Amino acid sequence: MKSRSRGASHGQHLTYASFASYVKERGPVLLRTARSLTSNVNDAEDLLQTALTKTYVAWERIEDHRALDGYVRRALVNTRTSQWRKRKVDEFVCEELPEPENAPLEDPAEQQVLRDAMWNAIMKLPDRQRAMVVLRYYEDLSEVQTAEVLGVSVGTVKSAVSRALGKLREDPQLREDV
Repeated sequence: MKSRSRGASHGQHLTYASFASYVKERGPVLLRTARSLTSNVNDAEDLLQTALTKTYVAWERIEDHRALDGYVRRALVNTRTSQWRKRKVDEFVCEELPEPENAPLEDPAEQQVLRDAMWNAIMKLPDRQRAMVVLRYYEDLSEVQTAEVLGVSVGTVKSAVSRALGKLREDPQLREDV
């Protein structure tokens, strides 16, 4: 009986060590994803902690540890979706379309201003649209992968991303003449 508990304890230690190693290596990337799904850093940290807790509980059942990022992303999105369902989602309507940029900005300060304006506009999107835009364009997932992560159809991803991009085009902070 004693050897059995030692074995279980040893197995738990190995599980914890491999999980801790994964979190140490991938934590910053996963936090960026969580941050993309929430409106502030504290919520992102809470969201990631919840997703990692779910991942740790399932660690032994996850067959392909090369697919862990996908598993954690799915846990992030599922957890955030549960949160969305519990609260009202606000939408922000904008009146004007920005003109497309013809040439890339050369000034790093202008580039940073544009990135900040884009991020602010993305944060105004409804949570579900924001998640789809983040997964498609920040995480560089395909429409099919995004649909799989969110548990929706590819058509839902296409239409929601199209609506979200329309809203981003309308955001006054992204206009050249502002």
